[in-house]
Amino acid sequence: MPSCTATPCLDATSGEPNTDRAAATQTVTTPSRAGSGSIRTLATLGAVKHDTLSEVYCSVARTWSVIGERWTVLILREAFRGTTRFDTFQSRLEVGRTLLSDRLSVLVDEGIFERVRYQERPERHEYRLTAKGLDLYPVLLALMQWGDRYKVDEPPVTLVHKACGEAARPRMACGSCAEPIGYFDLRAEYAPGAW
Repeated sequence: MPSCTATPCLDATSGEPNTDRAAATQTVTTPSRAGSGSIRTLATLGAVKHDTLSEVYCSVARTWSVIGERWTVLILREAFRGTTRFDTFQSRLEVGRTLLSDRLSVLVDEGIFERVRYQERPERHEYRLTAKGLDLYPVLLALMQWGDRYKVDEPPVTLVHKACGEAARPRMACGSCAEPIGYFDLRAEYAPGAW
């Protein structure tokens, strides 16, 4: 698991925050299968590159390296609406073919979508959510609830619980005691080397 140590971000002479990006660096050690780590120095203070997020020992950073690119979450939203075909994704999102193809390829490579041929001539494929992809549904629900609360006057979508027929109000709950949980109800215990 990568370990990270950051150099101080204060100027050694004045003690003030150092705005020189070259002075603020972070060393990331990523272990290889053989056990020897590769060491790479990355700039911090907003200059960590998106592709290096997959290498740090942080679940949020590694997840963001997969779904954090522009349009990816909206592609997932469409998939949860039932969209599976390239042309339908493109027409609903009004996104360029190359960009959509790139994002879908990443999602297939990550095991979030499965690419399945549905027509031979011409060859055409659809993109189906896998179990790994379906596990992202709570992420989309959380984004939707935040947007409903802070970004629109009236929610554009109402989710209805199929079992009871009522408008659903999803919530997070403790997997052990089933009590509702939020930020102030939890304590983080960091593993050694967590970023």
